[in-house]
Order: sequence, then structure tokens, then C-alpha cells
Amino acid sequence: MPAAAALSESHLQSLRLLHRGKVRDLYEIDAARLLVIQTDRLSAFDVILPTPVPGKGRVLTAVSNFWFAKLAHVIPNHLLPDDPADFVRADERDQVDGRAFVVRRLAPLPIEAIVRGYVAGSGWKEYRASGSICGIALPPGLLEAAQLPAPIFTPSTKAAVGGKDENIAFAEVERLLGAARAAEVRDVAIRLYSEAAVHAATRGLLIADTKFEFGTDADGRLWLIDEALTPDSSRFWPRDAWQPGTSPPSFDKQFVRDWLEAQPWDKRPPGPVLPDDIVQRTAQKYEDALRRLTA
Repeated sequence: MPAAAALSESHLQSLRLLHRGKVRDLYEIDAARLLVIQTDRLSAFDVILPTPVPGKGRVLTAVSNFWFAKLAHVIPNHLLPDDPADFVRADERDQVDGRAFVVRRLAPLPIEAIVRGYVAGSGWKEYRASGSICGIALPPGLLEAAQLPAPIFTPSTKAAVGGKDENIAFAEVERLLGAARAAEVRDVAIRLYSEAAVHAATRGLLIADTKFEFGTDADGRLWLIDEALTPDSSRFWPRDAWQPGTSPPSFDKQFVRDWLEAQPWDKRPPGPVLPDDIVQRTAQKYEDALRRLTA
């Protein structure tokens, strides 16, 4: 995708802004539809960083569109066929070009559905301390980046912008959603991850973990919403560089997290300004993930 000026925030006059998230800006089209713009904002450790990554929002859109189509047989998703450009003024189309969805207006569930297939990130830290991840006991002796015996569902709360997501036990998901809906979300999330992992492996990528979000319609039907299996919501590793006991290079924002971990920063807003080389290398990693997954 060609480089372009970064879009940190959208500013549409033709639609009503409903919400700015960590990455996405949501606008109201009507009672049944929303316009979602993937900006170039980058968040890490639940903090929106002051430096955008040019082209990032277009990568998120293209990757999500790919997975929405490929996994539609597993669960319906919120994407609608409408052209985002039809709902904005001519002088605003550059803000939606290649980076926007028109989606169904659904009620989001109050959790993030995280699936892990490998021991990585915060899961690795927790496993070293307790032998478990999110309360799920795991075999002893696993190495960093080891593949788990089977994918595990490790949900979290969905914090507002500026807040911190917190891991929760499955029992809490059952309390929030009811036992039947909690089981449905868990099973669908694991199936989405498992089918995506098979495809990614054929393209030389491992999906260490990923995050899904779900919503419901007026009839209570479950839908996949937000984004799907992007470098923002997933940890991608090159298959040929994977070696348990080491931290593999990644095609996602783990590269930025690693840089941030080396800075004198307390992980509270405001975040550090990213150097140009970090921004450029991050943009390239996102582009590489898109090319590998969808080529």
C-alpha cells in the first residue's frame, strides 16, 4: 500500500461522531448502521501513543476485510457492503478511503475474547510465576513461545479509553453473559483462532494469540465485530524463525512494546514519542503481515 500522511483523528462534518476509541472513530449513519474509521493511532499498554503510524489504518482495514470474508462460515460479522464514501462529503472522502467500514449497529459484549495458542507476552510472565495463564493450569516446564497443548480462552474486561483491561476467569464471563452465551463466545473464539492459524501457517506465519470482540442484535444473535486478526489485535511470528525458549521476531506492535519497555516510562499517559525509525519499521511490519496473509 502506498505511503500517505498519517491520520491521527478523523473529522467528519457529514456524520455525527459517537466515540473515539484507541484506534477507531465511530460515526452514526442511522439507527441500523455505523461508519467505522481505522485511524493510524497506535496504542500500547492501553495508552494511545502520541506518534501515529502512517498507513496503519488501511492495513487494519484490509486485513480485517480478508478475515471477515474467509471466516464468515464460522460466525456472521458486522460488515455491510455499503461504500463508506457514499455517506461523507466529497472533501471528506480521503478520511475514509481504504480505511473505513460500514457496519451493523450491534450491542457489544462487555468482554474481550482472547485466545492463546502459544506462551507469550503477559501469558509467559504469568506462567513463570504461577504455572498457569488466567487461572488455567498448564503443563510444567513450558518454554517461552512454546505451543500450548490446545488453544485456550483467556478473556479480559473491556476498559474505556485510558483504562486498563484486566484478565478475568471464565466464571466471571458466565456471570456477565450467562453460562450458555459464555460457552458460545469461548467456542466460537477458539474456532476462529484455530481456522485462522491453519491458514496463517500456510503463509509462513504463526498466530501466537489474538483478540476478538462480539456483539448481539435485537434477536440475541451473536456477531463478530470490531476488527479481526490484525497486527493490532494479534501476535504474528514468522514460522521459520520460531524456536521455543526464545522470543521470536514479530509482525505486529510487539516491536513497539519492546522498544517502550526499554524506555524510562511508567506506562501511564502520555506515552513517549516514537522515533522515526521505529515508526517506519512498525509500518513495514504491518505491511509485511498484510502481504503474507493475503498475497
